[in-house]
Amino acid sequence: MNSKFITAVAVLGIGVVSFSQAHAEVKSIGQYEYENSCATCHGASGTGGGPSARFLSAGVSPDLTVLQKNNGGVFPADSVYGIIEGSGEGRSLIHGTSEMPMWGDRYMKRTEDTQGGDPFSPEEREEYVTKRIQSLIEYLSSIQTE
Repeated sequence: MNSKFITAVAVLGIGVVSFSQAHAEVKSIGQYEYENSCATCHGASGTGGGPSARFLSAGVSPDLTVLQKNNGGVFPADSVYGIIEGSGEGRSLIHGTSEMPMWGDRYMKRTEDTQGGDPFSPEEREEYVTKRIQSLIEYLSSIQTE
């Protein structure tokens, strides 16, 4: 093979690797939580209309990208935390009963050992739940519109 061909292939290969690395998406824990727990109802972009929204009692899901806008320009972190964790107002109107698997109980159950013992202390379990919910809230705050 001639050296120009080898050089061209090498440059092309480096360009593809660089392009792939530059466009690789790094997801936060909050984004991961959103995509795996919320997007089915609230849609991939958070604007509502996910494929499961039609099964909700209202038949639609709220647009999560306007929470800050609808709260006078301040993201309502405490209210959102209460809804996700399960103690917030309006929960039964939108999300059904506390048995629904996307709430604080779901996170708590992830800490339970299915082999009989409890590997986490109550404080560790609480901290785990709190951090997962806070990560999700941080992601939601990042997708707010003006």
